[in-house]
Amino acid sequence: MTAPSTNKGPAVTPPPKTIVQCDFDGTITLEDVAFVMLDTYAQGDWRKVHDDYEAARITVGRFNQAAFDLVRATRKELLASMGGKVAIRPGFPALVDCCQRNGFRLAVVSNGLEFYIRQILKDLGFPEIEVHAARARFHDRKVSVQYVGPDGNPVDDAFKEAYVSLFVSQGYRVIYIGNGASDYFPAKKSNHVFATGTLLETCKKAHLDCIPFDDFTDVARVLETL
Repeated sequence: MTAPSTNKGPAVTPPPKTIVQCDFDGTITLEDVAFVMLDTYAQGDWRKVHDDYEAARITVGRFNQAAFDLVRATRKELLASMGGKVAIRPGFPALVDCCQRNGFRLAVVSNGLEFYIRQILKDLGFPEIEVHAARARFHDRKVSVQYVGPDGNPVDDAFKEAYVSLFVSQGYRVIYIGNGASDYFPAKKSNHVFATGTLLETCKKAHLDCIPFDDFTDVARVLETL
């Protein structure tokens, strides 16, 4: 009598543990929300401070600290200033749904401020999305801003890169989505990159492989194949 075969065929490789790290301002939103708030409530020339940041004379941490030092407003007033001025890139619900169906972890990692990012995501119906961004403290109509890295220590620069490095160290395949100059270095550390705007231009000039996108339905469609 022939013994039953124990050959079960080739082993099936489990899908990679995947995280989608997504920028917020200019990526999920079409505008920079912090700029809307600063235009409304900063009592001083915050754009001069931004020019220093754009010219790499100061870090992103120093920019946000200095710019929001000029603000005289409450948290409620700043959130109200967004009314009718912040548009969401089309297809964002499709991205969230794609991540949920495929078991991908979705994390918003932004140089923006956590309080308005969480409020906008809540208003969109996604309060559960993971968010890492600058922390704001409010007192007497003044705002103080600080970035805290994955290790719990304050950081002044390379905030997004720090999270990519953390996720890679945890064994994740990192899929990066962004639009700005500050997204280039974290994108370089990622496995796959979706790029639009300045990030797309920078990736092309640097010959960094990336997938162009206009809205999140484009991203979700390609994500299904990665």
